[in-house]
Order: sequence, then C-alpha cells, then structure tokens
Amino acid sequence: MPLVTHLKETEPFSHLPDAIRDEICATAVLKKFSAGTYIFQQNDPPTGFLYVIREGLVEITVTAPGGEEMVVDYRNEKTFFGGTPVFTGEPYTGGARAVKSTDCYLIPEAILRQAAKDFPQISDYFTRVIHSRVRKLYKEIVADHTQQALTHMEAYPFKKRLSEIMTTPVETCAPTDTVRDVAKRLISKQISTMLVADENNVPLGIITERDLVANALALDAGTPDSLTAADVMNQRPHSMPPSTYMYEAMAYMLNHQLRHLPVVDGGEVVGIVTVRDLMRFRSQKAMLLVGNIREEKSLEGLAAIRREIVTVARTLLSETRQTPEVMEILSYIHHGIIRQVYDICMAQMLAEGHVVPDIRYCFLLMGSGGRREMLLNPDQDNGFIYENVPDERLPEIQAFFVPFADKIVSSLHRVGYPLCTGKVMANNPLWCGRVQDWDARISDWVNNPEPQKVRYSSIFFDFTPLAGDSGLAQNLRDIVDREIREFQAFLYHMMSLDLRYKVPVGLLGRFILDKGGDHKGELSLKQGGSIYIVDCIRMFALEKGLHELTTLDRLKALVKRNVFSQETAEHIRAAFEALTFLRLRNEISRIEAGLSPSHYLNPYDLSKTEQDLLKEAFHAVSKLQEATKRHFARTPF
Repeated sequence: MPLVTHLKETEPFSHLPDAIRDEICATAVLKKFSAGTYIFQQNDPPTGFLYVIREGLVEITVTAPGGEEMVVDYRNEKTFFGGTPVFTGEPYTGGARAVKSTDCYLIPEAILRQAAKDFPQISDYFTRVIHSRVRKLYKEIVADHTQQALTHMEAYPFKKRLSEIMTTPVETCAPTDTVRDVAKRLISKQISTMLVADENNVPLGIITERDLVANALALDAGTPDSLTAADVMNQRPHSMPPSTYMYEAMAYMLNHQLRHLPVVDGGEVVGIVTVRDLMRFRSQKAMLLVGNIREEKSLEGLAAIRREIVTVARTLLSETRQTPEVMEILSYIHHGIIRQVYDICMAQMLAEGHVVPDIRYCFLLMGSGGRREMLLNPDQDNGFIYENVPDERLPEIQAFFVPFADKIVSSLHRVGYPLCTGKVMANNPLWCGRVQDWDARISDWVNNPEPQKVRYSSIFFDFTPLAGDSGLAQNLRDIVDREIREFQAFLYHMMSLDLRYKVPVGLLGRFILDKGGDHKGELSLKQGGSIYIVDCIRMFALEKGLHELTTLDRLKALVKRNVFSQETAEHIRAAFEALTFLRLRNEISRIEAGLSPSHYLNPYDLSKTEQDLLKEAFHAVSKLQEATKRHFARTPF
C-alpha cells in the first residue's frame, strides 16, 4: 500500500488536507532493516524520524530493572512507531528491532513539526498518552514493586518470546531438492532439521535426520538422488508466531511431541526453535509447572500445581510486565488445569463403563475464565452444549452427561476451584443443553430482561470453548449476535442493572467503605471498579457484534470502530491495569499471610501514591460509566 493511502486511513493523519499528506509523503524515504537489526535502542536519543512499516515485523523491547530485555509489543505492516520523541525530544523509552527483513518509510521530524503548527492534533496524538496521570502513577508503583522483588529469574521463561530465542535465518530447501542434497546440507551446516519452503518462503514441510533414515533409506523407496524433499518431508508442520511466549511453546511442543517448531509470521518462515532452545531458558519451578499439567494424572497432583500458581503470579508481578499479560499467563495455567481435570473425569467415566453418546458436544468456560482474565481464586463458571438431537435421545445423553458434569464440578472443587454461588456450573440443567435449548434460553434472556436473566447473560456472554467441538460454540455466538441485533433494547436493561452503583469515592475525594459485614472498613477493587469496565466494554462489543474475548481486545476493536478515541481507550486501559495490579498484589499478600485471596482491601493501608492511583482509576471508571449510560439511555420499548 502506498504511504499516502495508508496515511489517509490512519489517525492522526486521516483528518489532514490532501496537500499536507502529499507533502509529508514527498519527504519520506524508504529504508530496509535486516532481521535482528536494532532500529533504535532504549534510551537512545531521537533519530529524527517517525517510522511507518511498509512490509515486515518489528518488536518493541524494554529493559527491566534487573537488566533483562523483554519484548512488550509488536508492530507490523501499516503501523508506525518512534513517534513520541519527535515531539518531546526525549530519548526512546523502548527499543525497536526487526524480527524479519523490514522496509520502513522514514518521515522526517521537521515536516511533522511544521504540519503540527497548523494541525496540533498531530503532536497531541503522540504526546497525550504520556501525560495520562493514571498511567504515570501506575508505572511508578509497578517500578517500586519491581525493585523490591527478589525472584527475578524465575519469570524468565514466561517473559521471553520466540522472536527472542529463535534461530534466524532458517535453513530451507525447495521441495524439488534431492534427498542427497538435503543430507549434505544438514551435515555441512551441522543442523538436525531442514524446512521445506516454496519460493515465497511459505513452509510446506519439515525434514529431520530421522525422516531421512526412516523414509529414504529404511523403506528402499528410491535412491538419494531420485527421491526429493517433497517425498520424505512431514507435510504441514506445526508452527507458532514470533510473539508466542516460551511457556506456550513449551506446553505446545510437549503436548504434540515436537522437537522442532517453525516460527511463522504472515505465512512466511522467520525462524525455528527446538526443545533444546527452550530448555536452555528453563527454570525449575515456572516451566515445570506448565509442562507437568498434562502429565499429571491425579486430582491431588493438580491441586498441588494449582497452589503453586501464587508463586508464578508473585514472580510475574515482580517484573515490569503489564498486568493483562500476567492475567493471560495465569489464565493459560488455569485452563490447562481445568482441561486436565476434564480429561481425568472423562477417563473415569469410561473406566466405570459409561459410553459417550455419538453426538457433537462442547465444554464451555464463562465469566473471567472465558475472557482469559483469571487471577488467583476464580470460581467455576462452566457449561455444556450438544448438537440438536430428537427428544427421544435425551435420556441417553443425560445418562452420560449428568454424572459427567457432576464429576467435573466436584473434581474442580477438590482441585481448588470454588463452587459458583450462583450455580453457573455444568451440573445445573440451566447451563447445559442442545443448541436449540440454548437458543430458546438466550432468546428468553434477551427478550425478557428480568434482573436475574440479565445477570446470567453477563456471565454467559463471555463464553469460550475448552474441550469438544468448538463449532458448537460458534453456533452460540451466532445466536447471541442475532438476538442482540433484533432486540438492542436489551442493552439498555443490561446497562440499567449493571450500572446501578457508583465507584466508591465520595464528592470530597474520600473513599466510601463498607459500613458492616465481613468487609467493614474495606472496599472492593472488583465490584467497585474493574467489573464496571468489563461490563461497559462488553455492552459496546455486543452492540457492534464483536467476537473478541478479553476486555482489552474488545477495547482495541472498539477503537478501530471509532466507538472510543485512542486517548479515551488509553485512560480506560490504564485504569483496568491499575485496578488489576492492586487486586492481584493484594491476593498474593493475603495468600502468603495464610488468608484466603480477596478483592477487598482497606485503601488507607496503601501508600499515598497508591491511594492517588486508585482514586484516578475510579475516576476513569466513573467517566466510562457516564459515557455508557448516555449511549444506551434510550427508550427500551
């Protein structure tokens, strides 16, 4: 895409006159950066350019207080980076490194500053984020927390991505190359595997030394000069993108019994990692926790693994990591444990003589589990969906799935996942059924929005498949889209119920605390803050028919739909991260003190800076509530 076309579609340049955009494009120069090249590094002085990626992939890096470099974000085609120093003159707060060969347009600082004189929204766009008070306070507190941490290296395998450890460039061969030529190259390069790729570097297969022996020699299928790479390769090899965390790759390779894993971006091979690469960075506690989940066959063993999650959480929080990433990692571990419980229960059912009905079915997670926003003590929110079958088959289906659901729920409880107080669990008939049953149920919730039904829908709408046929989950998603589209007044009722309460800060800026009960003198970071962000963003996502699952992915998609400005979204994101950080840190400290984790705390036990952060976060939540009320405050009938 030409630079001028890209700028027409991208904030803050989209609102500029054509003549100004043409002038900006005329001064830009195109420069190529080879794979692994630093375009600039953290704390470097400004280069004097805004970088717009024409083709390629760039990773944004930061150096943690302990000295380790971390990849915190990626930029791909049609995105830009390095803009803030153009207007602030300050050094780069992070580095930028090409993951693969990358072409960038370099727009000079002078033309941008000149354009900003007449169109200040340009400089405002690049500088407003750094002036966010919530973001500033949050960074200060996280940095202080990091300096106090003593477990730096334990999080190492979690914070590294494949782009940081992969071998690049990758040795490849054409599918028409002879086996003899492939063998010679393996020997000369002293490598054990060769990727087979087409002329566009798209992976077609993989050849290992074992493949050469088994396929070319042992089977007497031909001679090394007559057989080709296409004859002996393993077709359609497993692959993962460069942004994948090491813990994900380790679990994936263990589950699929892989020794080599191509790293692919945009269909193109950019690197390769081996089990040995991952093992070099392995820490005893963190990586074994992930790797051992699929190997553990007892509920007691899974319970022990679950108890170790607090160690991983403390370690991750000790790094300058964004809390959404921490939630994603913790959710990944929780999902692995829950899935293993599911598999253990299935094996028990079969051992007891039960027969799985010959139907398609899917086990669902909902609530924070569905959104991948689980912390240390998530309760159970789960259910089942089956394909449509005649009523006369229901006794057969229930004969298996009723005891199976009971076994799953009780086993998860034994492992450490509390029962849902609202009984949103698979052993409740309300949370299982055929597609047609779910269709009728969802239609009833939407078209008869009584308070309890709205509460059910708020949990349910965040569902995701965990086991079984995920196509059935897509059927559910289609039903939800249809019902919301046909009766959007439901969102008014959802707003009216979810936003009845305000954040716990009074007019004079003092915290409003519970006056009685178990939490007298405390407030809830969840019920008083983060849940409102989750609910509001979900409502907008439902209105637009978005299928993103996490709150921040939904927020990002809403920005692309122009529902929120980039600036507003940044304030919301910062508030969500701050509330999650304080909540997770509180849960960790309570567990280590021998108490049950809780989202309640006494805000006056926090430092002055932390209290200011909390108030600013609540203020951002309050503004989001007001915007949501204005948007959905329409006549419901």
